[in-house]
Amino acid sequence: MSAAAPNPPPCPFEKRFPSQLVRDDTHFMSLAFNQAIDAWRADEVPIGCVIVRDGEVIAAAHNTVEHGDDPTAHAEILAMTQAARAIGDWRLERCTLYVTKEPCPMCSGASIMSRVARVVYAVPDPKMGCLGGATNLSELPRVNHRCDITAGGVLEEECRQLIQAYFKLKRAAANATKGPETGSGG
Repeated sequence: MSAAAPNPPPCPFEKRFPSQLVRDDTHFMSLAFNQAIDAWRADEVPIGCVIVRDGEVIAAAHNTVEHGDDPTAHAEILAMTQAARAIGDWRLERCTLYVTKEPCPMCSGASIMSRVARVVYAVPDPKMGCLGGATNLSELPRVNHRCDITAGGVLEEECRQLIQAYFKLKRAAANATKGPETGSGG
């Protein structure tokens, strides 16, 4: 297993505590945001996911790629596995997946293959997102299932700030360990 950085960058973000009285998209995205903070604290890319069925959270996960040396350990994949176990069926037909960043090709494909009814993501990803960003796998002409997609808007700014701050701190830490450039003189 990969060794985590000895001191992950401190997380300047606080968890959200949404009201249990209003269980809407913002409520559930807040729970995904909290998972992203857990990822940051574990020195993982801060992506969080929750899956909801009939108004109840049945799965919650964050990225564990680095600690597990597993390229498939994305928040969405881990949450889909949990959700399938929770309901005893790989078909997640009545489920909504909430994730802090648009799913990559692998996670988008898994959402379609598991028949997730709806995907709600906070931050669009124009480079690698595959549910509306770079492409939309759910709109392929011959695909056997289409997810209802809510793209951006739900806690988008908060989730974007979290991701950007994480990478800014990681870059700064990497640059600090390099030290000053030494040249051969001129």
